[in-house]
Amino acid sequence: MFNSLSDRLTSTFKNLRGKGRLSESDINSTIRDIRLALIDADVATPVVREFTGRVRERALGAEVSQALNPGQQVVKIVNEELVGVLGGQTRELQMAKHPPTVIMLAGLQGSGKTTFAGKLARFLRDKGHFPVLVAADLQRPNAVTQLEVVAERAGVPCFAPEPGNVGGHDAATAEGTQSYGDPVWVARAGVGQAKVRQYDVVIVDTAGRLAVDENLMQQAADIRDAIQPDEVLFVIDAMIGQAAIETALAFQKGVDFTGVVLSKLDGDARGGAALSVASVTGRPIMFSSIGEQTKDIEVFHPDRMASRILDMGDVLTLIEQAEKAFDRDQAAAMARKFMDEEDFTFDDFLQQMAAIKKMGNLKALMGMMPGMSGMKEQLANLDEREFDRVEAMVRSMTPFERTHPKQINGSRRARIAGGSGVTVSEVNSLLERFGQAQKMMRQMRRGGGMPGMPGLPGGGAKRGKQQPKKKGKSGNPAKRAQQEAAAAQKATGARDKAMGSAFGQQEEQDFSNLKLPKGFEKFLGPGANKD
Repeated sequence: MFNSLSDRLTSTFKNLRGKGRLSESDINSTIRDIRLALIDADVATPVVREFTGRVRERALGAEVSQALNPGQQVVKIVNEELVGVLGGQTRELQMAKHPPTVIMLAGLQGSGKTTFAGKLARFLRDKGHFPVLVAADLQRPNAVTQLEVVAERAGVPCFAPEPGNVGGHDAATAEGTQSYGDPVWVARAGVGQAKVRQYDVVIVDTAGRLAVDENLMQQAADIRDAIQPDEVLFVIDAMIGQAAIETALAFQKGVDFTGVVLSKLDGDARGGAALSVASVTGRPIMFSSIGEQTKDIEVFHPDRMASRILDMGDVLTLIEQAEKAFDRDQAAAMARKFMDEEDFTFDDFLQQMAAIKKMGNLKALMGMMPGMSGMKEQLANLDEREFDRVEAMVRSMTPFERTHPKQINGSRRARIAGGSGVTVSEVNSLLERFGQAQKMMRQMRRGGGMPGMPGLPGGGAKRGKQQPKKKGKSGNPAKRAQQEAAAAQKATGARDKAMGSAFGQQEEQDFSNLKLPKGFEKFLGPGANKD
């Protein structure tokens, strides 16, 4: 969504690299480039003016002039101000003290309210709640049916006592001559049913229009007065451009929403106007919708989104998605196999591939990694169907072949190729890459690090240096037993270090002597010293 803005800002900051001192002319030039980038991205003009003013004031002060690296300090200032424009702090749903928690969705027709209702329901269900969807959009053709389908996909119930508009006739053009039911009654009845059946969250999907009008606002206001929701979420299409500001202000006046949801963030529009909503309305962005599936929903973190825009990546979100996708028991089994020096098999490979698929769109995941702006073309050409072809080859193998890949001879390779619809050369390539992966795992287990990278501390041999000759075993039984115990302890230590590196465990390090910016210690992990 924000590729254009990210590219422009990244290019602007490249001009500051390597400069030991920034003149006022350098700062003014940078501010001008930032202003043009924001305007080109459709960010609202008042927001651009206020943002660049704050950046310029801080950049011309002692904060930059006394910095060891002024260029990086300017990037830090822009990042902090961008976080402020996006809302500052992460805002989560406020759950009612006495269930059910009532959440009302509002927005224009086509903004993605109904789809988001299913995503939010699944999001809350995965957190241990028991949500129910209420179909209070009775005007849009087949809106009730769509919500029922979305609810089924999300695995939650749907309360739909009225069929709504099922004939394909839009009530907006009926000039009041046709009625499809009372949405206010449906919303009130839905909350009542939730109390009786002990659902702890009620998500009410309301009607929208193609443009802001008095009937829409009045109906939304009547529903709000009837159900007294704990949260009113305004769903806005991130691709509608400058109209986002006008629409948001109209809904704030008519319904007074408590939070914003950005939908269709997986699109390719500039999207800057949507980023202005939080600053203009004073209401936080709470969720972002990033795809069509019910799992494609993210809590909106202003600091993480700012990092994405500035091409610093979003490693925290990537880790969170990995934690949800990877099964703890499978991870423990992999760790045990690693420690017991068992070889990585194709069955393990299938489990890892399934976990990666659970994490979502691979291109989106790769885009969360720092410094990926220079690889947009490679990401665009990434063919995710390659995963399906590899999986087909593995599933064409017998259980024996999956655990004994070295026994796959020519006739077996031909059979696998025929069963998976690929060529023998593709099977050969897979087996070759898999062999390299096994070799890498063995090398890491011995403490030698990954191929082509420095070895782990205390483990592995370095190339180009003569290896010390091994001492012969002593003829004395007691001394020989002592030598064997020392060797076993050394091997265990090497494996433990490799294990810690491979599975995210790190030794505590002393960072007390480093002069770090305030707040930077949170990036150093649990082993960082806290003063």
